[in-house]
Amino acid sequence: MDAIFYEIEHKIRDGVRLTRDEGLTLFNSQDLAWLGYLANIARKRISGDYVYFNVNRHINLTNICTARCKFCAFGCDADSAQAYTMTKEKAVSLAKQSAQDPDLRELHIVSGLHPDWPFEFYLDVLHSLRSALPDIHLKAFTAVEICHFAKISGKSIEEVLKALIDAGMDSMPGGGAEILSDRVREQLCPQKASAGEWLEVARTAHKLGLRSNASMLYGHIETVEERIDHLLALRELQDETGGFQTFICFPFHPVNTELENQIIRTTVWDDLKMMAISRLMLDNFKNIKAYWIMLTLPIAQLALGFGANDIDGTVSEERIMQAAGAKAGRSLSKETLINSIRQAGRIPAERDSMYNIIKIV
Repeated sequence: MDAIFYEIEHKIRDGVRLTRDEGLTLFNSQDLAWLGYLANIARKRISGDYVYFNVNRHINLTNICTARCKFCAFGCDADSAQAYTMTKEKAVSLAKQSAQDPDLRELHIVSGLHPDWPFEFYLDVLHSLRSALPDIHLKAFTAVEICHFAKISGKSIEEVLKALIDAGMDSMPGGGAEILSDRVREQLCPQKASAGEWLEVARTAHKLGLRSNASMLYGHIETVEERIDHLLALRELQDETGGFQTFICFPFHPVNTELENQIIRTTVWDDLKMMAISRLMLDNFKNIKAYWIMLTLPIAQLALGFGANDIDGTVSEERIMQAAGAKAGRSLSKETLINSIRQAGRIPAERDSMYNIIKIV
């Protein structure tokens, strides 16, 4: 093993932060077992042996979207045969149906950027859900959607977030970050929030006491350097605010996107390597999520040995990843998640949306 790899290993053991160049060095390593070994050291020190999960329901209000990103299979125009919209009454009905499960803790609400809906519609949805289900955590609207709301309402980012908080929003998901590179975003998603805007929404949310998640969509046109810079941007903001709860890295699924004939889906090797490096670089993130919807459950299980300590939840009725050809299914039972965690030799911990442990199972 080269001296640089020994030096990195010693830094991980001692809890010393890695540099950008060391992050790039990790990508050059083909010793996947060694990367997993290091990631497990970091994971155990930061978050212990619990693997978190929750019982949650996704509500995607519409797939009509003005952004039309090249990597997205979900968004479409209003005249598309696949287009749909959901009324606030329908959203409440679906939520109440899911709430028949006494373990339901969270509604995860994200959508396309609808060209005609006013900001007040989204406030009405939150008000209605909060009124109908006062004890359910509402995790709603990505930073990209927040920028859209500011644009259509004429309000500032802070004003939009304050209005959403008043309407019942409890925290924010981490989607829309994609790759925090203006080069990539200009080519793939020029109609939505820039890298700087995404970070500024998160910064403002954290200032208001709103916790959020962070994410990365990898495996398309980004470079390894852009992946590392993405992680470093998140790490820097987390140093500043401490407001990120978890990090999720999504492998790009090219099926049904404009890139379908240009990009090949990442391999299991790539996915586990990305998971391990994320854990090693994001030393100030307690939680790294293996999102089984995108990875499939078997790979998510493997990822628990490569730095992950969260496997998400039951994820009832997720639509966005399914549109891109994700094969893992639309939901899992609580028992399946628990057994999958136990098979990986870890301790299942049912959590709420703020990572408070409900019970060890």
